[in-house]
Amino acid sequence: MLYDTRGIVFQQFKYAESSIIVKVFTEEFGLQSYIVKGIRSKKAKIKPALFQPLNLLDLVVYHREKKDLHHLKEVKVSFVYQSIPVDFIKRSLLFFINELLYRSIREESSNKALFNWLYNALTWLDLSGGNIANYHLVFSIQLSRFLGFYPKRDPQLKTDVFDLQEGQFIDKIPGHPHYFTGKIVDLLSQLQDASFDSAGNIKIDNNDRRKLLEMLMMYYRLHLPGFGEMKSIDVLRTVLD
Repeated sequence: MLYDTRGIVFQQFKYAESSIIVKVFTEEFGLQSYIVKGIRSKKAKIKPALFQPLNLLDLVVYHREKKDLHHLKEVKVSFVYQSIPVDFIKRSLLFFINELLYRSIREESSNKALFNWLYNALTWLDLSGGNIANYHLVFSIQLSRFLGFYPKRDPQLKTDVFDLQEGQFIDKIPGHPHYFTGKIVDLLSQLQDASFDSAGNIKIDNNDRRKLLEMLMMYYRLHLPGFGEMKSIDVLRTVLD
């Protein structure tokens, strides 16, 4: 059957001589794979540029339950990025976000709350003219809510330790090595309370920003089996230093 859905491109792979397989996080069906035949031929109606990482698309798709590979009938851009293609920092942030999402999201069913949050987060990045140095940190924290391990905090307690294994702020050192203390924990707490708009007002130096990113990626590895090492982090560190 044919369905209309919005989609966010995660990844594409070459298939045969002139085709590709595209992984798209769709609003209606979650993460799905689509084969696009003949896309690398001169007569192709659907152009490869449509499937750049994290492009926001409107799709008409053929979808059958319990199938691993589907087909596209129509594709067009839903939101055209204006600043991301010409802004090196934003492009680097998009590169990081793309890898984070590809390693994190496995849902093959609809999650409209996650889709709408992600769609809005990407359009915000493109439209923002303010300080975006902490954007990737807030993005990583907020994404964890949809993945099921958002940091827990009791506002009644004075907590200066973050237990990565249990995913919560606590007031004493745990009996395992996966925890952080001190200033970095206070910054994490501030970022957890921040929006994309307000995050730029939190003063974080480059060294602490690196530590926060390392902590968050360690947190993801602990809670997502097979998450692995993020390759885009080195580029992001260089750009944001």
